[in-house]
This record gives sequence, C-alpha cells and structure tokens, in this order.
Amino acid sequence: MAVKAAYENYSGPNADAVENFHGNQVVYIGWDEHLMFPFAGAFPLPPQMPFAALVKDLLPSVYGVHPDFARIDWAATEWSLDGARFTPDMDRSIAENGVGHKSLLRLATPGLNGIGNTGF
Repeated sequence: MAVKAAYENYSGPNADAVENFHGNQVVYIGWDEHLMFPFAGAFPLPPQMPFAALVKDLLPSVYGVHPDFARIDWAATEWSLDGARFTPDMDRSIAENGVGHKSLLRLATPGLNGIGNTGF
C-alpha cells in the first residue's frame, strides 16, 4: 500500500517494517461473505510456515467459531493474494507461495455465505 507523507520531505521511522517483526512478516487474512469477522485480521507469521499449516492450524483458531467453518470444502476454496486470484501450493511455504510482508490473503468458500446466507 502506497503512503504519502503529510509533509514534504518527511522521513521518519517505519514502525511496521518487516525488520521489526523478529523474523516474521505481517499477513492480513480475510474470509469473504462472513462479516462475523468484518475485517481482515493481521497475523505475524514466519515466512517459512507451510501454507498447509496456515489452513490446518491458524485458520481454525481464528475462524473455527463460525458455524460455516466446519463445512468448508478446502478443495473448492477460492483464494486471492493481494487482489489477484491464485491457487496456493499447500506443500510450499507462505513465502514460496508469494505471500509477503503486509500481503492480503482472502478466501472465498462457495456455497457458504454466512449464518442463514446473511453474510454474517
């Protein structure tokens, strides 16, 4: 995301630079059509984390309370990374899948549109 300084020639510390996250990178993750979680969450993740671990370990801890979560067909899940559709390789790391510092990862789950199809 491009940021423009309010003052010309401003230079200041970049508090959210990847160097400040102790080997991790911030990844934003959102679940489309599930506004029980109205915004993408921010997670400091190791770049070498396998994408499969993100799906198997992280996502249930975040979204598992939603009744739709247990019904997700992971083979049919549609993914986007930084606004472009992509198909993750579950055996490769998030970095090898192109997920970088401050990337936005979104998942869409066809047929699951929130509680009572309300988007919630």
